[in-house]
Order: sequence, then C-alpha cells, then structure tokens
Amino acid sequence: MSRRGVTIVVHTDGDLDSRQYRLPLWVFQAGRWGAIAVTVLVVLFFAFAGPIGRNAARVPGLEREIARLRADNGRVQQLAAALNRAEASYQELRQMLGVKAPPTSRSGGTVARTADAGITLRAVSVRATPPGASPHYETGPSIPSHWPLEAVGFVTRGQVRPGAPGESHPGIDIATPVETPVRASGGGTVAATGYDPDYGLFVLLRHLSGYETMYGHAARLLVAEGDEVQAGQVIALSGSSGQSTAPHLHFEIRRDGKALDPLTLVKEGN
Repeated sequence: MSRRGVTIVVHTDGDLDSRQYRLPLWVFQAGRWGAIAVTVLVVLFFAFAGPIGRNAARVPGLEREIARLRADNGRVQQLAAALNRAEASYQELRQMLGVKAPPTSRSGGTVARTADAGITLRAVSVRATPPGASPHYETGPSIPSHWPLEAVGFVTRGQVRPGAPGESHPGIDIATPVETPVRASGGGTVAATGYDPDYGLFVLLRHLSGYETMYGHAARLLVAEGDEVQAGQVIALSGSSGQSTAPHLHFEIRRDGKALDPLTLVKEGN
C-alpha cells in the first residue's frame, strides 16, 4: 500500500504537457499547524506589544512629572527650613523683648536654644555698655578687648574647648535682631571678607600681637579686605546667613591661629 499524499498538477495555458508534483500528506499537516502557530504568535505579539508600547509612550511624561515633583519637594523643604528659622527667630525675639521669660535652670540663669545646633545651654544676658554710658575705644591698632555689640544680646552658645564633649565650636554665638550694628572688638586690618558655607557673610580682622577676630552670619558687610578699622567701628550688620537657624552673631577670637574664649578677653561695660 502506497503512502497517502497530495498530487499537485500544474498546467500552463497553450501547453500540451502538464507538470505533477506529489507531496506527502504530512507536509500539508505541518504547514497547517505552522500557520496556526504563526497566527497565535502574531496575536500574542499585538496583545503584549500594545500595552508595552503605550507604557513606553508614557515614559517621557512620567519623567517630566517626577522632575516636577522633585522640584516641588525641594521648594517644600526650603519652605520648612524657612519656617523653622522664622519660629526660632520669633522665640529669640520673645526672649529678648521679655514677653515671656525663658525657663530657669537649677544652676541659675536662663535657658535658650543655640542658633547653630539647637542645643539647650545656659544663656547669659550681656550688655556692651551700662545704660547711658558711652564706650571708650582706643585709637589705632589694638588687641581685641571690646564687646562687638552695643545692644543687649544673649550668649546662646559658649566656647567649646578641644576634648570637651559635644560638637567643636570656637567662639561664642550672641542672639541679636537682624541688622544690629557689629563693631570691631579692636583696631586692626581687614584680613578677609566674603561668604563661607558655615560662617555665612563674615569679616576677619587682624590685630596686634597675633590676634584675629571673626564676625560671622552677617546680613551686610560694611568693610572690604585691606581696610584699616578702629576699635568700635561698625564693620557689618548682624543676620542669619550661612549655617544658622536664627539671627545671631558668631564672635570668635584667635591668637596665632588658636581659638580663645572671647568671654575671658572682652571688657564688658567699657
């Protein structure tokens, strides 16, 4: 018995002869199943490629939306930081105006928040000159010995000495309203002015005997590098620039590059 097959006869018009092609039956069955498989693959391709294509078309829009959300988040963070600074400024102003006395510690004195790091320390009220008295400043170059503010100020953070627990912090922070005149603690030369990420707008003065004084977080500078200044001369207006959470003056005294405690050198009341 011969195997079943399919004979294909091809006859060309005008030709007496015909051509015959005999193919096994399994070839047509394989072709049929192949066509079915191809059809299924095409259907699956369009079924999956459609959503993928639509999602791919959405990618640029989603990226723009993500960029917008990131920009909005940055503005929200800036607003939150500004609100924190405003709240700290409000609390400091209430304390300075005496609207509500800050809590009293057991050791005496008042408690205030430091403007730089939010650390609660004992605050000391300092006035540069007694009420009604005028300061007496020497002329020419001199070592730093005068309080840099005439207005009342609260020392919210004192000198942190090397090896002491807590964050290293040379100099002292004095809470004072924005644009309070900042005066040179001694006569000397303006060694540097400018902006620093930590100090903000600052003035660095060079005095006699290797002394230097630093005045940071200013709102405006009134001297330039190379200027000669007298003790008591207004060199800047206080502010809250740089790494600061509330208006205050960072006042620092150095000698031969080593930070000293200003409270041991300045003459309060002179």
